Amino acid sequence: MKVEAEAYTLLLASILLLISGVRVHAISYDHSVTTECLVEPQRAQYEGGIIVNPGFDQSLRGWTVNGKGVIEVRISKEGNRFVVARNRTHPLDSFSQRIQLEKGKRYAFSAWVQLGEETGTVSVVIRTNRSELVRGGHVIAQHGCWTLLKGGIVANFSSSVEILFESQNTEVELWVDSVSLQPFTKSQWRSHQDCNIERIRKSKVRFQIVHTNGTALEGTTVLINQIRSGFPFGCSINHNILTSKDYQTWFASRFQYTTFTNEMKWYSTEIKQGEENYSIADAMLEFTKQHNIAVRGHNIFWDNPKEQPQWVKSLSSEELQKAAEKRLNSVVSRYKGQLIAWDVVNENLHFSFFEDKLGQNASAEYYSKAYKLDQKPIMFMNEYNAIEYSGDKAVIPEKYKKKLEGILSYPGSEGISVGIGLQGHFVSGQPNLAFMRSVLDSLATTKLPIWLTEVSVDKGPNQEEYLEEILREAYAHPAVEGIITFSGPAIAGFKDMHLVDENFRNTPVGDVVDKLLNEWKSGSVQAKTDSRGFVDVSLFHGDYDVTVTHPVTKSSTTLNHSVKKHTPQKIVRVHV
Repeated sequence: MKVEAEAYTLLLASILLLISGVRVHAISYDHSVTTECLVEPQRAQYEGGIIVNPGFDQSLRGWTVNGKGVIEVRISKEGNRFVVARNRTHPLDSFSQRIQLEKGKRYAFSAWVQLGEETGTVSVVIRTNRSELVRGGHVIAQHGCWTLLKGGIVANFSSSVEILFESQNTEVELWVDSVSLQPFTKSQWRSHQDCNIERIRKSKVRFQIVHTNGTALEGTTVLINQIRSGFPFGCSINHNILTSKDYQTWFASRFQYTTFTNEMKWYSTEIKQGEENYSIADAMLEFTKQHNIAVRGHNIFWDNPKEQPQWVKSLSSEELQKAAEKRLNSVVSRYKGQLIAWDVVNENLHFSFFEDKLGQNASAEYYSKAYKLDQKPIMFMNEYNAIEYSGDKAVIPEKYKKKLEGILSYPGSEGISVGIGLQGHFVSGQPNLAFMRSVLDSLATTKLPIWLTEVSVDKGPNQEEYLEEILREAYAHPAVEGIITFSGPAIAGFKDMHLVDENFRNTPVGDVVDKLLNEWKSGSVQAKTDSRGFVDVSLFHGDYDVTVTHPVTKSSTTLNHSVKKHTPQKIVRVHV
């Protein structure tokens, strides 16, 4: 018997009705639908959406065999029906269903999968009429229990396509149940983002203004000014900021969080072995301190063999171990207590330079040692393609989680603060927001902080539109705790996505960033107290100056107040 899944969201159906004019299912951030391996699968999300016979209760109606092999419906001991593909000879030998895609819609996919034996990766694949294969999501399936495969696609054309499944190990049976593909219009998707932003990024606050004798003051003016956002939304900087007053002014007037693009990396601070030079990074850090800008450290190591200092590439294993130990101690100790995060071993799902030279626990050891040197920063894994490209199996959520488990379980790593860094370098085409959300949903089950660390969109005719969609999707997701864009002024060399031109005039993508910076803050709010001295407001999380002016004497008092995530609503009493 399938278990009914509960939706974890407060999407207001009435808003969707007003916007779309049709009835739709709520778009779920899938925290309540467990990703653990279950004895029996849960029911299909959205009742299967546009999938015919999603739970195989009507045998194979709507489904056909894909490639060679045999497909059949089986029944579990509990009476649940599911489909099985056996006698397979090709990874795509499975079962398929033809569906109709509509241009411009986003399609959220899910299915419960299992392998007849062993463990392996299962993918959902969309095959177009031109036989193009588009992979929409992946999961590591096991034998003996059901695992949720989530993903999504975006329709760039209206056409019929086939939806099918892929498993590289052709010697094992592929089991699937509770298949769902739910379409959403762009306006429906945006409505849900807006609803969720209101729910997770703001809190209701009640102020009560009273006289010194305790009586309520009606008609008191309350002016609320936000002085710092509670959500880190920043932008990278590079060494050019040290020589350009315009760059400094432009940046400091907008951003309170940053990452240095290259200046802290090993190949920048030790070009020649034994000759360390932190002068540029030091000067940039001094600039950020003067303007109260928080800094993510990027990075201690980079696992890509091509991105090592030139002299490192020829070291023996013993020499590398000594050089890496010196590097870690040097850079972490130098900036101890001054950073909010470190990307410890950059891109160590795609690459394995240190693991190949020093053993499979090399990365885990560096996380542990960095934490022991400085316990203030969150120690991040930082990877590309996890949210921006659905075809990359190297960074599927299960592999990310497995690497994190290895870091956290390494001897001596007790108490380490670990974070998930998703770079977010998107190409110029339409971003697959449904896939992006599915990855965030899966990684959110770790309960670890997730940041988008290097967001950029390649040049294209819709660059600014796509950037806004990506940023809204990230900001609307409950698990995302920070966003840094890899961008800046044209004079600083940001050619693919510069926010201002050579004269520091906004580009279209710069307009998007400024618009969202303003939209995602409360700004200045003014209200008057009611007969009981109360003022009720909904405020974005952050720090505020609250000025209260007496209705008769016009005397005023100012206090500081912080509105934080997960803080229960309480009455803030102000005496005048």
